[in-house]
Amino acid sequence: MVAIDDARTVMTARAARLGLDGARTALLVDHMLDAELRGLSSHGVERVRWLCETARVDPSAHPRELDRSDGYARWDGDGCLGYLALSEILDRELADPPAGARLLVASHCFPTGRLGWYAERVARTGLVALVTATSTARIAHPAGGPPLLGTNPICLALPGDPEPTVIDVSMGRVTYGDVLQAAAAGEPLPEGVSVSANGGGQTDPAEITAGRAGILPFGGGQAHKGFALALMVELLCSALAGTDGHAAVVLLARPRAEPVAGLRELVGGRRFPGDGGRDRRAAANAAGAVEIDAGIWKWLTTG
Repeated sequence: MVAIDDARTVMTARAARLGLDGARTALLVDHMLDAELRGLSSHGVERVRWLCETARVDPSAHPRELDRSDGYARWDGDGCLGYLALSEILDRELADPPAGARLLVASHCFPTGRLGWYAERVARTGLVALVTATSTARIAHPAGGPPLLGTNPICLALPGDPEPTVIDVSMGRVTYGDVLQAAAAGEPLPEGVSVSANGGGQTDPAEITAGRAGILPFGGGQAHKGFALALMVELLCSALAGTDGHAAVVLLARPRAEPVAGLRELVGGRRFPGDGGRDRRAAANAAGAVEIDAGIWKWLTTG
């Protein structure tokens, strides 16, 4: 276990090497540390390493507004790191929130990280947020072939008391962060989560990072449904933002009802989507400490 303040300090020192100013470095660290607190390490510190080793970051870049009309705004990431671009776009939109609903389209917006981080921030302002985004091709057809689609998550957040309800689902059986973690640790992936071009199983994460194998869509024997959902996101984002580069699409809307309480009652005390991560974050904050993989902690502190 690592003290949360120590983790933040070390992560900040590492992320600062990307050349961003203090405020933007802090935002990036908050995004990834929040994932660690929730037990979602696939979107946590491992992504700091990934960015430091693979990303070309323009510290001066900011998203640019392209078009605006009633209920609609279109933006371009314009060379800005996706984490920062989508955050800045939402901050600027929330400075003048919609009276009813507004659709936001952000082209050239990658990587965006964990969509629940953005959606929860929106929900805390009293709005409903539906967020989705595309990424580099990671998911293959269930029958094999090359990676065709991003993991293409969909996230919904609703205002709530005491906490927003956040449901965040990726379309892969594992996330790309899980692949990065396995590759860094020199460990195989579980059986049944990846497929090679010829349709055979694959457990070597290096085959995925090299683009020679793909992550299978979720769903087991119904994986064609996970593939269809990933394809829906890909087509939506491509149609609205253009096909040149990855994109995010966000719907902001004012709620007219509070449906969560009734559905929770019907669930009858069983776990509701999002509860696990929220409870783990609360427990970590109460303890003042977070569990971080020893290998990634060594990289953070000695590299």
